[in-house]
Amino acid sequence: MSPSTPAAIGLELLLLGAAGALGAWALCRGWRQRRQDRQRALAEDVLKHIFTAREEGRQADAKAIAGRLAMAASKVSAMLARMEAQGLVRSDGDALRLTPEGEQRALHVVRAHRLWETYLAHQARLPTAQLHKPAEKEEHRLTPAQVEELEARLGHPARDPHGDPIPSASGHVVAQEIRALAEWPAGERAEIVHVEDEPETVFRGLADQGLHAGQVVRITARRPEAVTFTDGERQYELTPLEAAQIQVAAVSAESADCAGLVRLSQLRIGEEAEVRRLDPQLQGLTRRRLLDLGLTPGARVTAVLSNAFGDPRAFRVRGTTVALRNDQAALVWVRPYAEPDHQAEASQR
Repeated sequence: MSPSTPAAIGLELLLLGAAGALGAWALCRGWRQRRQDRQRALAEDVLKHIFTAREEGRQADAKAIAGRLAMAASKVSAMLARMEAQGLVRSDGDALRLTPEGEQRALHVVRAHRLWETYLAHQARLPTAQLHKPAEKEEHRLTPAQVEELEARLGHPARDPHGDPIPSASGHVVAQEIRALAEWPAGERAEIVHVEDEPETVFRGLADQGLHAGQVVRITARRPEAVTFTDGERQYELTPLEAAQIQVAAVSAESADCAGLVRLSQLRIGEEAEVRRLDPQLQGLTRRRLLDLGLTPGARVTAVLSNAFGDPRAFRVRGTTVALRNDQAALVWVRPYAEPDHQAEASQR
């Protein structure tokens, strides 16, 4: 049968039609899957909002969720009705509560988000201000098994880079009494345990000033228009709105041990010091690498070389010269050895 015969042409048109129908079906199926994924992600965002609101002692309701997700109140109400029918949430007046199933799904998303932020900060070395958005996407993709694997790879960190606690798979969180920075007594030292990452513009401003979880500060002045405090190296002045983004707690024993210590990156060439501790911010593979290089508590370290650009720098530790970037060396706390008193030595001769 010749390709130009009516029968051949008809068969070709039939095959083309079938191929087109198959393509349309695949396109439609892909669209439905994307729509389902978006709806699932929105539902998980709602569950996470209720979970974190409870963490912070706030009440989660439809109005707050509409504002958080930038959705019309009518759409939020319809979504909450579906989620209640699915057994994920329940209403208690205006307040929303998680059911056991909703609690488990919310816990997974929260753990995925905070662990992924920790991964991006310590392994991908993204600035703190750039962690939230990619974690918002990845939290909906990670499976429970992947979250467990990620947590183990990171060394089971207790807090994310913003200071938020990372709950265990069972939901356990180490209790800690925290207060807003502006409410902390003036003159008393406090440790920053959390820097809120929303609104994003305010958070970026705080991050640009170098404020972060684990920092020990002391309020020096409090006025209606500003809160002034210091970390011992520099002074900060924040508006009440900015100060409300920072939560503090009593200084931990580990942080209290930092009194009189300096960062390894601050050593001058030729200066020697004793390694005292690695900063809690340093987690995962980077922390293990520095420990493997010999930067363990009690080790003697000497700054021996710096290039024309000042980064990286070379240090002598345990008989070996190692190169560290300044951002890595800044997370190693050391106690410099006292310089010898040469005049006293000379007078004794």
